[in-house]
Amino acid sequence: MNKKTVKDVALKGAKVIMRVDFNVPIKEGKITDDTRIQKALPTIQYILDQGAALVLMSHLGRPSGKGYEADFSLKPVADYLANLLGKAVQFAPDCQQADAAVAALKPGEVLMLENTRFYKEEEGKVKAKEGQSEDEVKAAKAAMKEKKQAMAAKLASYGDIYVNDAFGTAHRDHASTASICKYMKAKGGACVAGFLMEKELDYLGSAVEAPKRPFVAIIGGAKVSGKLEVLQNLMKKVDTILIGGGMAYTFLKAQGHNVGKSLVEEELVETAKATLADAAKAGVKFMLPVDNVAADKFDNDAATQVVGNDIPDDWMALDIGPKTVAAYAAEILAAKTVVWNGPMGCFEMSNFAAGTMGICKAVADADAVSIIGGGDSVSAVNKSGYADKMTHISTGGGASLEFLEGKLLPGCEALDDK
Repeated sequence: MNKKTVKDVALKGAKVIMRVDFNVPIKEGKITDDTRIQKALPTIQYILDQGAALVLMSHLGRPSGKGYEADFSLKPVADYLANLLGKAVQFAPDCQQADAAVAALKPGEVLMLENTRFYKEEEGKVKAKEGQSEDEVKAAKAAMKEKKQAMAAKLASYGDIYVNDAFGTAHRDHASTASICKYMKAKGGACVAGFLMEKELDYLGSAVEAPKRPFVAIIGGAKVSGKLEVLQNLMKKVDTILIGGGMAYTFLKAQGHNVGKSLVEEELVETAKATLADAAKAGVKFMLPVDNVAADKFDNDAATQVVGNDIPDDWMALDIGPKTVAAYAAEILAAKTVVWNGPMGCFEMSNFAAGTMGICKAVADADAVSIIGGGDSVSAVNKSGYADKMTHISTGGGASLEFLEGKLLPGCEALDDK
C-alpha cells in the first residue's frame, strides 16, 4: 500500500479525527454483532497510547437525513465502546455542533460524534422532485455540493490529523470519507490510513496485483447485474472462476438450459453469453453448477430434489448440488490464492445452506491465501465456524467488490501518499 498510515505521523499531543465504520446491527438498543467495532480497536488503542485526543465519527444505517432519529443514534455504540476500552467515551449529540466538546478534549480521551448521516450533506445526494425543471435540479445539486463541502470543513476543524479506518465506506465520496481530506490538507494536517484500512488494501491489492497461482475467484450472490464488472476485471487476473448463487441461472439459461422458476435476469442473458465467450477467449476456466438443489417454493420447508442443469418447470434452484460442491472444492484445494464474494445459495435457510457451507470448508482446508470479500460471504463464513481458518475477512462488501472491479476508492485515494 502506498498510502501513509498512523505510524507515519507524530500523534503525541495531537487531536485526531477518525472515520470508523460502526454501522453495526442494533436490536432493542443492544449491539448484536460487534465485529466492526472490534476491527477498529487496534487503531483506536494505538492513537490513544501515543498520547493523542481522539474524535470518532461514523454513520449507522440509513436515516432520512432530516436530523436526529433515535433508531439510528450512535449513543449505544459509544457506551459499548467505553466498556471495551475500559474508559469513558464522551458523546456529541450533533456531529456538526461539537466545537466545545472537541476543544475540551484532552490527550488520551475519546469523543464520539452522532451519526454523520443525520445530515443529507454527508452523502451529498439530491433527488429530482416531480415537476422540477432541469435548471432547478442543477441549482439544488449546486446548493447541496456547497453544504457537503461546509460539512467536510467543519469535520476537518475537529482535528490536526485525519485517520480513515472505515474501509467499508471507502468507495463512497462522502463528507467524512473523502471531502474532509481537502480541508485537512489545506491547513497542513495529515490524512492517513488506520491499521484496518492498511490491512484491507494490502490483502486485496496483493490478490489483484501479484497473486500466487493458481488464482481462483468464487463469485456468488443473487444477481449477475451486481457482479458483471468484477467478473470482467477478474478475467484478466484469475485462472478459474466458480459461479454460484442465483446469478448462476442467468448463465445456465444463456447456455440453453431450462431453469424453471429459478432467479433469472432475462435482460442479461445475452450479456451472460458474451461473458462466457470472453472467458473462453481469455483462457479462464469458467465453471457453472453441474447439479442443483431445487425446491417447489421459496421456503425452508419446501419439497426438494437434486437435479442437473435443467430445472423442472414450476421448480426453482436454491443451492448448488453435491457434485458441484465436489468439483468446486477440487479447484479450491489446488489454489494458492482464493477470493470469494457471494454465497452459493440461500444459505440463510438451513435446507439450502449445504453448498455454501461446503465451499466454506474447502476454502478453510486450502493451502492458499484466502480473502473473503465482504457482505453475505462474511455472514456465511461466520456461520460456518471456519472464520479463523480464513486469511482475511474483509469488512467492506461494496468497497471490496469495487476494488476487485479495478475501480478507485475515493476514501483511499484522498489519503496522503508515502
